[in-house]
Amino acid sequence: MKKSMMVSVVLGVLMVCSAAVTRALTPTARMADAAGRFSLEQMVPRTFGEWQVDTRVLPLQVDPATQAKLDKIYNQTLGRTYVNRNGERIMLSIAYGGDQGDNMGVHKPEVCYTAQGFTVRDGQKSSLDTGLGVLPVKRLFAVAGARQEPITYWITVGRKATMPGVDQRLQELRYGLSGTVPDGMLVRVSSISGEAGAAYPLHDQFVRSLLAALDKPARERLVGVFGE
Repeated sequence: MKKSMMVSVVLGVLMVCSAAVTRALTPTARMADAAGRFSLEQMVPRTFGEWQVDTRVLPLQVDPATQAKLDKIYNQTLGRTYVNRNGERIMLSIAYGGDQGDNMGVHKPEVCYTAQGFTVRDGQKSSLDTGLGVLPVKRLFAVAGARQEPITYWITVGRKATMPGVDQRLQELRYGLSGTVPDGMLVRVSSISGEAGAAYPLHDQFVRSLLAALDKPARERLVGVFGE
């Protein structure tokens, strides 16, 4: 056999093997399908603890171009503002995506707020003690003109809350290697305040109160399963 023909045969075999391996390693089982349908609007109560929905104030609204991107990424979104008896307001924004694979990454607040003209700083990794387990969160401080907005957010990939970035990608990879396409959630809590040191504890209090009002399946949707 001529050398050139042998090389062609070897390359052909390698290409076939590579395609077979790629197909074998491509996740096919969608976690969203196994988990069943749900509605964020129905799942998250409008009143809990000392908090109730305030329809006069809406969370950050995005421009049409950004909204079009979000519509491609997420299956459901929810945006509400809550107020307590002291007149303190918390803006809650939740986005759920049934496919958190390579093509369906979450749209982080750092990107979303910057696209709306905010300067985002103080990106700090932190943790929130929910009373049920410790939730990894990220704290941001967004500024646009006179508006100052401390932000607390977290991401879930499948059944686990994870820190955005490397930890998130590793979690997605673990699911991918098991043949599973994970779903995911991005939960953002924010308030209008120039005092981040006072705002973040209020965020934590709000989250604890919300989780206490949810049943176990809904709670695991929002924060994953602790200890796994």
